[in-house]
Amino acid sequence: MAASRKYPDELRECATRMAVELRQDPATKNGAIQRVAEQLGMHPETLRNWVRQAEIDGGVRPGTTTTDSQRLAELEREVRELRRANHILRTASAFFAAELDRPTSK
Repeated sequence: MAASRKYPDELRECATRMAVELRQDPATKNGAIQRVAEQLGMHPETLRNWVRQAEIDGGVRPGTTTTDSQRLAELEREVRELRRANHILRTASAFFAAELDRPTSK
């Protein structure tokens, strides 16, 4: 289930692109995220996180990329489902094994 987002994807992409471009120029690097965030009416830490993730996705900064994070989440969900299924199967097999061991009345 996806969480609702406070900011639309278009704003996120635009703000991230603006901040990254301003940070590339040494004359505008200092305070670029703060200025862009104020201009767009968002918290600077929100934009800072977006820029950090964009740098990770772009290979500029080390870390887990967005696609890797999504894949990990999918795999973790699958592991939970498989563990649940295994638990159900183990419980069912123990139940039926106990049924086979019971003496039947004639």
